[in-house]
Amino acid sequence: MVEQSKWVVKTLEDPNHSNWYIERFRTKAAAGEDLAGEARFVNALVPPAARILDAGCGPGRVGGALFEFGHEVVGVDVDPVLIAAAEEDYPGPRWIVGDLAELDLAQHGEAENFDVILGAGNVMAFLAPSTRQEVLARLRDHLSRQGRLVLGFGAGRDYPFDDFFEDVSVAGLVVDLKLATWDLRPFDDQSEFLVAVLRRPNP
Repeated sequence: MVEQSKWVVKTLEDPNHSNWYIERFRTKAAAGEDLAGEARFVNALVPPAARILDAGCGPGRVGGALFEFGHEVVGVDVDPVLIAAAEEDYPGPRWIVGDLAELDLAQHGEAENFDVILGAGNVMAFLAPSTRQEVLARLRDHLSRQGRLVLGFGAGRDYPFDDFFEDVSVAGLVVDLKLATWDLRPFDDQSEFLVAVLRRPNP
């Protein structure tokens, strides 16, 4: 059995945390805030009707937007409360309860690999440290040969960027691009956020 993610630990400590998180983004959406920046970024990477995995999808805001852009979307999250909200608010994608550290979507009838896998919303920083390399390897195994893995998370979350890039290498992935924001600002040593575009190595 894998170590529980920081998100799971948080929800065990505070049973209302998931509902708070859901309502936070429902309120933002109702106020007309722009919540689709990550989805626009991913949409620019792929052809029409791409197959996309929203890994750590939460209540579905990014996967829902990608579905509206015309893509085939599967979302996975360990939190069943968030998945229930995604199903309610964003019908269309397939939403699955699952731990990324044990990800095997073929068991759910999703045997075809993905053109893009996205991990937004600090997903990587919420993982248990002991599972980081395993999660990266499992995401790699769900990528198509030419696919891209796109991960974004902030500094100051107990996962230094240098440690992340070391884990990326151990997991057999190659860095294509490093950015500091979802709107394409360049990454440097002072950046407080990282958007990393990764791929399988060339054969």
